[in-house]
Formats: sequence, structure tokens, C-alpha cells
Amino acid sequence: MTIRSVKTLPKLPGPAAWNAILPPQPPSEPLSGPHKADVMVIGGGFAGLSAARRLKQLEPNAKVVVLEATRIADGSAGRNSGFMIDLPHELTSDDYAGAGDDRAMIALNRQAQAFGRTAVEEYNIDPNYFDQVGKVNGAVSAAAHAHNETYARHLATLGETSEMLDHQEMHDLTGSKHYQSGLYTAGTVMLQPAGYIRGLAHGLRNQGVAVFENAPVTQLSREGASWTAKTPNGSVSAERAILTVNGHLESFGFESGRLMQLFLFAVMTPELDTETCARLGGKSRWGITPSDPMGTTMRRIDTGQGGNRIITRTCAVVAPNARICASQVARAGKMMQRKFDARFPQLAGIKMAHAWAGHLCLSLNGVSVMRKLDTGLYSGCVQNGLGTARGTLTGIGAAELACGVQSNITEHFGAEAAPKRLPPGPLQRIGANALIKYKEWRASND
Repeated sequence: MTIRSVKTLPKLPGPAAWNAILPPQPPSEPLSGPHKADVMVIGGGFAGLSAARRLKQLEPNAKVVVLEATRIADGSAGRNSGFMIDLPHELTSDDYAGAGDDRAMIALNRQAQAFGRTAVEEYNIDPNYFDQVGKVNGAVSAAAHAHNETYARHLATLGETSEMLDHQEMHDLTGSKHYQSGLYTAGTVMLQPAGYIRGLAHGLRNQGVAVFENAPVTQLSREGASWTAKTPNGSVSAERAILTVNGHLESFGFESGRLMQLFLFAVMTPELDTETCARLGGKSRWGITPSDPMGTTMRRIDTGQGGNRIITRTCAVVAPNARICASQVARAGKMMQRKFDARFPQLAGIKMAHAWAGHLCLSLNGVSVMRKLDTGLYSGCVQNGLGTARGTLTGIGAAELACGVQSNITEHFGAEAAPKRLPPGPLQRIGANALIKYKEWRASND
């Protein structure tokens, strides 16, 4: 008999603002007592719900159960910036260019987008929540502009198009005079991540998938041919189990000392009234990633996505124990307020309505953990900060492995090496955070 006690449970400070600005969800379906399934999926984010959908495509009659530790879209899935990016977006580089086969990764990212697009159509998800309008890499200095030029040349070698925007065009788009230039690429899907995830869960329930919320798994055990996941109020047993818990894979005893637990912080304005929107100017929807990966991400949404609001996201912290406290969110919030005020002096001083932390997981060598872990146990984890596209892909791949199906997704992730071992906890925390602070300082000067 194999028993894995889960060491820690997900705990993220601050609200999942993308979820909070949507209408309330129906009451959650509680898990109580023992349940049986053909396949259970542990984790109800991008990877987990994508895995469940792929399972129903491959085995329509299979009984599938999803266990989510929080409410749907209250975890990391409702805390990202909502960029589902098709092009290379390597966060450890200076300009997002990847070190491997970028053409292959572009094709996979677009496969993830296509999977999401067909889910939107099939499940009647609001198309505002899955909007392929592209994004801009914003540059605030000559050095940042040079990053964009390098990236544009790299894209050209891949046969991908981009468009350089000048200072005035950036002002016309955003209402901000802060940006010297920008590089526009058309393929990014801008999500309302909580709305999209809610829509996936609703569509899966209509297909007969049981999605249990507020059901954190505290123990995973195997006896004979069956895996059993215990929660505080019930249990689920199945011959096949899929872990889609990203960095919490360590909590289940896998890849210990090999996963970098990273947190990013974000703030969101209250809904901007008509007069404030007029002062702001610019378009009603746009998304900006920084030309330097350690810079500041900005996004504006409108009423179709939860109200006229601006989101600011920056400030990274490595926490090997996967825990962040409220005081860290408050400190990051003050920094992001300064960044917001610098970009939008016409709105300076607006008090943010929401501040939160989001959990990312990276490996030193940029690999995911999408593979068979044990007999009947599979993983779709470690998204390397690209949870919307990479999470979708690893969820699909884990489901395919569980069903004995080979594809370009299983081949790609199956060929990756294991995550490299990290330095010991104290060295990792001190060294990684010092490096992050330096890169953030350099990005602020770019």
C-alpha cells in the first residue's frame, strides 16, 4: 500500500479579483462520504479542467471527478493576468526568446488556444472571456525598445509578424505617455480567466463531470489497483488519478527540492466611471507585457469582462515554503500604486479595490512535469509562469497519458528532462530573491 500525506494546502492571500468582479457563483457542490470514479483529477484550474475535458473527449462514458481545494477560479486560475500567449515567452530570458525549438512551442501554444476556443463554442462561454485581440510588449526607455527590436528580429526568423508602435500610438492605445514604444503581436488571447474557468467547469458539469469545490486533498493512497484521495469531508477512489496542482506537486512528495515556488502580486482599480474613463483616454481593452520579463504587466478591461478597470502586476518573490503573508501583499501594493501613478498621472491616487498574490511554479531548466508518476497516477504540473497555455497543454497531455493515447503534446513533454535540483532552501530564497530584485531594478530602468 502506498500512502502520500499532503504536506501543505494551497493558501493565497487577497481575493481572486477576476472572480470577485463577476456575478456570484451558484452554491458549491459539497463532497461528503466515499465516491468512486473511473478517473479523478486533483486540481480545478486550467490544467485540471482541460484534463477533464480531454478525458470526456477520449472516453465519453467515463465517470470523471474533479477535486478543487477552493471555489472554482478562487485559486491561481483566477489570479493570473489572463494572457494566453502563442509566441515564445521565456521568462528567464532578457527578451522572451526561447532557448529550444520555438516553432514547435508556437504550434503547441496555438493548439492550446484552439482547444480553449472550441470549449468556448461548445460550452457557450461568453466570448468576452476569450478575446483574441493580441498584446503589446511595452518599452519605457531606449534599452527596453532595443529588447523589442531584438525580439522582433527573432520573430521574423520564425516567420512571425509583429508591428512596432511609436510613442503616440502607445498613448492612443493606453492613454499613458509613459511608454516610448511597443511591439504588437496579434496572436495572444486575452482572457477573463475566472470567467473562462467558470465556463469550463459549468460545461463539464453539463457533460456529467462531478466538480467538487472546497475539497482539498489531504492524503493520496494506493491499495491494489485503486487510488483514493481523502478530503476533510469525504473521499474519491479511482483506478486512474491525475495531479494538476502545479507547484503543489511537491506537497504530494514529488520533485522535492526541484521546483521554484514563485509569487507575483497584482492590484486592480475599482470600476472607473464615465468621467474617469474620459480623463484616462485610450482604448477600452488592451494588454501590455513588459519588454523585459521582470518589468510590469498592465491590462485594461471593460464592462464585458467585469467593468472598466486597470490591472497592474509585478513584484516577484520566491518562497520555498509556498507561503506568502498579507503584509507582503500590502508592501507590493504600495509599489504597484507608484507604478500605476507613474503611468497614469491623470488618475494618480486612485485607491485600488483589490490586491492579491498569485502562485507560479518554475523549474531551473524550464521543463514541466507531464508524465506518469506511478501505476495509474499521472501529472500535468509545473507551468513555468505560463499557466493559461502551458496549463492547458499539460492537462491535455496528462489526460492522454491516462487514456493510453500518444500525441504531439505527450511526445513534446515526455521528451523533456527532469527538473534540475535547486540550491538548499535558505540559499535558494536569499539568492533567488536577490537576483529577482536586481532584475526588477534593471527592468525599472529599462
